[in-house]
Amino acid sequence: MDIQLRFAVVADCPRLLELIVELAVYEKMPDEVTVTLAEFAAAGFGDKPVWKAFVAETENGIIGFALYYVRYSTWKGCRLYLEDFIVTEEARGKGAGKLLFERVMKEAKDNNYYGMSWQVLDWNEPALNFYRKYDAHLEDGWLNASFSKEQL
Repeated sequence: MDIQLRFAVVADCPRLLELIVELAVYEKMPDEVTVTLAEFAAAGFGDKPVWKAFVAETENGIIGFALYYVRYSTWKGCRLYLEDFIVTEEARGKGAGKLLFERVMKEAKDNNYYGMSWQVLDWNEPALNFYRKYDAHLEDGWLNASFSKEQL
């Protein structure tokens, strides 16, 4: 399989949103994806973009992506945050995930960030095994907290 990586462009947003929904279904949270295509595209390519992404594609189209942004840690400094990382189910095991993940790692290194972080569900053994191959530190003891737009 010939896999090419490139930066995402606004025209990729419909496919990226399809993959986001695929990931949400896999993570047993399909109803949690509430962002519209217009909101998603504006957040990445509007006047004040907040995310960037690499896409993996073959002659058949986009098979995966890694979406990230810069976050600031008062303890560590600027770090890359990998928000979403998915390779569509039928393309898994063919090297696209490795290419995407290592490209994001390179982006963090090239920008001299003080690290890279992401979340993984504790029951997602395929993902956990993938990250263990890179000797990633998997933290215990932290809980996620959030407010919805309505709560704000």
